[in-house]
Amino acid sequence: MFLRRLFSIIPVWLGVSVLSFGLLRLIPGDTATMMLGTRYTEERAERLRERLGLDQPLPLQYARWLGRVVRGDLGESAYTGRPVRDELLERLPVTLQLAGGALLTAVLIAIPLGVLGASQRGRAGDYAAQVVGISGLSIPNFWLGTLLILGFSLGTGGLPSGGYVSPSVNLAQNLRHMVLPTLALSLAVAAVLLRMCRSAMLEVLDQDFMELARAKGVSRRRLLWVHGLRNAWLPVMTVLGIQAGYLLGGSVVIEAVFRLPGIGSLALAAIQSRDYVLLQGVILFVATAFLLINLTVDLLYAWIDPRVRVS
Repeated sequence: MFLRRLFSIIPVWLGVSVLSFGLLRLIPGDTATMMLGTRYTEERAERLRERLGLDQPLPLQYARWLGRVVRGDLGESAYTGRPVRDELLERLPVTLQLAGGALLTAVLIAIPLGVLGASQRGRAGDYAAQVVGISGLSIPNFWLGTLLILGFSLGTGGLPSGGYVSPSVNLAQNLRHMVLPTLALSLAVAAVLLRMCRSAMLEVLDQDFMELARAKGVSRRRLLWVHGLRNAWLPVMTVLGIQAGYLLGGSVVIEAVFRLPGIGSLALAAIQSRDYVLLQGVILFVATAFLLINLTVDLLYAWIDPRVRVS
């Protein structure tokens, strides 16, 4: 199963590389013109296009780029001149901390509320959980981030409104800077997980083995959190893996709102400067991470559900 799943993601990865390379060329504007700015002359632009390989046919440009990529070379940024790989590795810790913190926060919010909603179907706890779920799906994260800044930064002055401090410099300040963006990014994910957890738990609670466990005198807490949640966890984990991949690429707006120097803000800067090589590297990196996360989730199924066998 592992090898089959591993080989199955290769065509998807190649498709993403083709789309990212081709669609970016449809964006209006010219990289050479953007880079030269006020120093633009047609002669300089032609020399720059030749140096960057932009004067070659698109299939040849793609083939050369892909050949470098499979060797681990994502090229050099047309704007900064630095290797794209170095740019990504420099920004990656910020995005990983933001996405990881948001995912953990979402799980801590969603799982208890999902179990509560299922165990109190049609009662106050269920309605409260559904309100949280609907609110999370309805509120845009950039608007929530703005509200959090107004309330907890400008209003009370308790938390910073933006910026980033490395944990190696000051861990306490790092955590204070990450609280608001983590909350803003986690609510929508928590809403999706909550609804899935509630639906899966409702299905499990109606199974015959749960009735048998009740008849044997299993405590309510053990019934819900051991027998129930373990059997409901498989669909929840599927959604969790998908959301983890989305968080890596979907943090662009939050990083812009809170001025975080992560991969999202790097992609935004690449778009603004028409830096095709850098933007291609970001897209391909996020897509690869997304595919690997889902592959990992598939392999973890066997640990959660013994009926799934990995060969």
